Amino acid sequence: MTLTIRELAPRRELISWAMYDFANSGYTTVVLTAIFSAYFVGVIAATADGTIDGTGTLLWSMTIGVANLLILITAPVLGAIADYSASKKKMLAYATVGCIAMTILLGFTGPDQLLLSMIFLAGSAFLFGTGENLIAAFLPEIAPPDKVGKVSGLSWALGYIGGLLVLAVSLAYIEAVKSLGQTAEQYVPVTLWITALVFAMASAPTFLFLKERQQASQDLPASISSYTRIGFLRLRQTLQHRHQFRDLFRFLLALCIFSSGVYTVIVIAAIYAQEVMYFSTTENIIMIMVVNITAAIGAFFFGLFQDQLGAKRTLELTLLIWILAITIAWQGETKTQFWIAANLIGLAMGSSQSAGRALVALFAPVGRSAEFFGLWGLSIKLAAIIGPISYGLIAWYSGGNHRQAIFSTLMFFVIGLIVLFTVNEKRGREAAMVGE
Repeated sequence: MTLTIRELAPRRELISWAMYDFANSGYTTVVLTAIFSAYFVGVIAATADGTIDGTGTLLWSMTIGVANLLILITAPVLGAIADYSASKKKMLAYATVGCIAMTILLGFTGPDQLLLSMIFLAGSAFLFGTGENLIAAFLPEIAPPDKVGKVSGLSWALGYIGGLLVLAVSLAYIEAVKSLGQTAEQYVPVTLWITALVFAMASAPTFLFLKERQQASQDLPASISSYTRIGFLRLRQTLQHRHQFRDLFRFLLALCIFSSGVYTVIVIAAIYAQEVMYFSTTENIIMIMVVNITAAIGAFFFGLFQDQLGAKRTLELTLLIWILAITIAWQGETKTQFWIAANLIGLAMGSSQSAGRALVALFAPVGRSAEFFGLWGLSIKLAAIIGPISYGLIAWYSGGNHRQAIFSTLMFFVIGLIVLFTVNEKRGREAAMVGE
């Protein structure tokens, strides 16, 4: 049974929900972005054939792509199970424990364990993404429609703070042990264990105080196959609405295209900085820390004016910033130029994701938001497959030429912006009102 929320949940529960973003952001920054990604390409995968020729980048992007493909395939089934059995919190706990365990195990892999490293990386990324979907599903239960943006913004801000904290602790540890002569093979695994520890501790309030308000259906399916049919039937029914909500589906196409660029940057930024701009591990960590700060500033700043500018116009502006940033990174020859690009990316990242989510909310009829946000999630996960894999394939095919690969990333933002121009926000909002 779906609940209609008219008032905010208690403050303690709101904070405990937002703390999950704080808890899991360390995984994004340390494993996917700043530390382990560069270590995987430069150390673990590089020793497979003794060279760094783009193979490591391809293996990295393929591993992340497989994880996101698994999320894409299983999301409808897991969503059906969570809805019908009112087990979001229990499933979130399984995903969280599994991701933490896989992250710990990832720390025990090294240069001679490439396949094992890929297995633990894919497993942890899959469970991380599944947990993201499950925690987001609580939002309609703890906030009324006119407070969803504010509550979501709080968790987004806490997420940046959490990622910054884990990176700061990891950097302090790395600098301390490097002075003692330790190498990346010795200190990178410890940063993974720090990430896992913070994830476990900071997510505890979520499981202590967040309530499962939805009630289980009286006619629970008897088997996993029944859940599978239900999940994919829902997806088919949603897609049948595409003609009625043409602006929504045009936007979902634009979202998938430019988000392919966003997710490529998230998982490739540190690799590009290391392989092309010759950033050290310390410089990479500091860069990601600063980008977290500028991302928080960008999300806050654009959030202040989004209602006046309109969600679509705000998104167009942030995509122009993305295009400028990637162009600078593509053509830049110095670390200073890359720093400029990185901070522009930070300004655009949080604001583009926030504005995109707001536009879906405006285009979704009342009472059908979960249905349309499900499509939003599928678009995001599809983008997380297309972007990194395309980058990895180009880097591999070009013999490790990251500048050619990042040009493809630039094209995602350019084409996404062109498609976004065809979206009529006013017409899309009117269609949502008719479809209520």
